Amino acid sequence: MKTSIATVSLSGDLDEKLAAIAAAGFDGVEIFENDFLTFDGGPRDVGRTIRDLGLTCVAFQPFRDFEGMPDAERARGFARAERKFDVMQELGAPLMLVCSNVSPASLGGIDRAAADLRELGERAARRGLTVGFEALAWGRHISDHRDAWEVVRRADHPNVGLILDTYHTIARGVPLDSIRSIPGDRIVLVQIADAPKVDMDLLQHSRHFRCMPGQGDFPLIDFMQALDATGYDGMLSLEIFNDQFRAGSARQVATDGRRGLLYLMDRVARSSANPKGRQPAMPARPSPLGVEFIEFAVDEDTAADLTGFLAGLGFRRAGIHRSKSVELWRQGAINLVINTDKEGFAHSSYIVHGPSVCAVALRVSDVAGALGRAEALLVPSFSQSVGPGELKIPAVRGVGGSLIYFVEPTGQLADIWSVDFDLDPEAQAATEGIGLDRVDHLAQAMGYEEMLSCLLTYTALLDFEKTAQVDITEPGGLVQSQALHGPEGAVRIVLNSSRSAKTQSGRFLSEFFGSGTQHIAFETQDIFETVRRMKANGLTPLAIPDNYYDDIDVRFGLDAALVAELRDHDVLYDRDGEGEYFQIYTPTFADRFFFEIVQRRAYQGFGAANAPVRLAAQARSAPEPTVPKR
Repeated sequence: MKTSIATVSLSGDLDEKLAAIAAAGFDGVEIFENDFLTFDGGPRDVGRTIRDLGLTCVAFQPFRDFEGMPDAERARGFARAERKFDVMQELGAPLMLVCSNVSPASLGGIDRAAADLRELGERAARRGLTVGFEALAWGRHISDHRDAWEVVRRADHPNVGLILDTYHTIARGVPLDSIRSIPGDRIVLVQIADAPKVDMDLLQHSRHFRCMPGQGDFPLIDFMQALDATGYDGMLSLEIFNDQFRAGSARQVATDGRRGLLYLMDRVARSSANPKGRQPAMPARPSPLGVEFIEFAVDEDTAADLTGFLAGLGFRRAGIHRSKSVELWRQGAINLVINTDKEGFAHSSYIVHGPSVCAVALRVSDVAGALGRAEALLVPSFSQSVGPGELKIPAVRGVGGSLIYFVEPTGQLADIWSVDFDLDPEAQAATEGIGLDRVDHLAQAMGYEEMLSCLLTYTALLDFEKTAQVDITEPGGLVQSQALHGPEGAVRIVLNSSRSAKTQSGRFLSEFFGSGTQHIAFETQDIFETVRRMKANGLTPLAIPDNYYDDIDVRFGLDAALVAELRDHDVLYDRDGEGEYFQIYTPTFADRFFFEIVQRRAYQGFGAANAPVRLAAQARSAPEPTVPKR
């Protein structure tokens, strides 16, 4: 598979864009005209740079408002085209993208458009160039690839072909099976874009909300299956208009783009309908089976405060690392690692972020498969030296540069605790604590521009499925929340981002100096008993106002005794059909992270309706800002 990306997809000047595209491993590039016009150099300079970077120039685009114009404008259109052909020849671009006319002056008629494309193809042939015709979803007369194909078919010229774009086909709801009847040798370029399902004007949707494959909701696998049936074997190119991408890191966006294409082709190869018999180029997505441990980076003083906090939650120290200043605290199936070592990754993380979650270890069905996919998908790996006899746990980079370790339920990597730690037999036996069983979910805060990148990395690497995005309103602004879950909810991760620096997520990014894990939720089977034990340990949950309980009494029609118990224990409640959800929150630790305790009864969500109440309660309980110890 040959891959390309249009320069309009990235931020920066043309040199920066081309360097990012080459670094991401693309084969080619489409030069967007505006990027060329603002470049301080000629087309030969651009072409030389492209070739020096090991890229090919796939196309020069776009050529607008050409076909079907009145006579005077028609002549001007051919004059414009000849000038573009001059540029293309010096640039080394073999293909010109002609998008369907949107001008109010344009005239309808398939035959008129075909005649114009035929003459344009004749002029291109004299230069050794090709013309590709694309239907814009908002084209004045041609807005459907079926009509664009009919124009190309009637033009009947070897230097005129069809360009397909997933956005223009899928956003208009054009039947994808209509692609199957198009001969693959008449398709000269295929552009790929994903997008969220949003009910809005197509032009605005296209110009601002396109995204990389796997980041949106478009049925791209169905599109690719239909395309494969044509026999097309040319370039797959990304053309992405997105405000976040144009404001973000060109290198990161380019990497995400290539990752998205690789993930798309992996899904196509594994789909039941695979006309071309594509073979997967990477291992299958391993299933996330659980959270094996969560690692905190702290110093000695903060460690004492944190372990005191954890003791209030019923955790006990269960072991000490054999060679490092690291402790294991445990309850139920929950393992928390407190790292105060003065060397290694955790210490570096502490220096940058202060007290923080520096790593999460996931139990997966296939560690080798996870590492193989990470390498294929350009996800950076991580390793550091270990002591004699200690296990080397494989890891990749996660949110904000934190680590994701991989372990397995059986084999050598399942025995990390007895190999690396001196375990306390008494603590091993006393795991009841306050009734916490397992990690229910992790919530990670990140910059607005990072969210789509994190979403793609998680879902492409492991068997995570995403749920619908939720917008949460809080006093400081709007937070976008995207939940991911593995099979049977064994691992759940919630991604939160906000454009506002005044939201809790925004403040976290500022105070934490980057993205990271902001809150950790534990599951219990009896939340009221858990709260009673927690209070007995000296830890009080976040206080919830009486107004909230008056509201849920009316909203859900709950039994009066249940409402009274919820109120007495500061427990939040939500219901979804027959499912029920109970949740409490702890105060925030060191102004960095906090804990949640939940009880689920056939409920799959995260209590999003309660988020504004929780956020307001946290704002009230927040201490005066202090400078954290480093």
